[in-house]
Amino acid sequence: MSHEGIRFATKEEQERENAENKPLPRIAMTPEKVRVLLSEGKGLEIDWADGHKSSWTFAWLREACPCATCIDQRKQEGRKAGQPKPKPAAVLPMYTPPAKPKSAQPVGRYALQFNWQDGHSGGIYSWEYLRRACQCGECTFDSAETAGTPN
Repeated sequence: MSHEGIRFATKEEQERENAENKPLPRIAMTPEKVRVLLSEGKGLEIDWADGHKSSWTFAWLREACPCATCIDQRKQEGRKAGQPKPKPAAVLPMYTPPAKPKSAQPVGRYALQFNWQDGHSGGIYSWEYLRRACQCGECTFDSAETAGTPN
């Protein structure tokens, strides 16, 4: 019997995954106001029904694309959602334009989809995904605290 491709998670990884998969109340995943700041080139802002406010830059959103291809690539490279790809060492660094979508559209009543200028459009950013990936100080502190990161 072959065990190729089977990976056993450590206790810490299992605890972190359980914390990440903890159910969120419906109100926490219900947006009251969604602003995609395309013309300003800033990013996405959401005011949630529970009073919380979240915002993400377009660069972070592009690097956190939730499509299967991007998730696999991040896993292979050992990156977290939103973490940029390492820049290759080069004598002359090449200019890369900042990530910006050409457009954004709702997907039903549960998500957003971006059509990025680099041609990628496979990721569907569900409200739950976005709420769990909130980048505010309160949420990033909570996730560091549950992951056991020292203060």
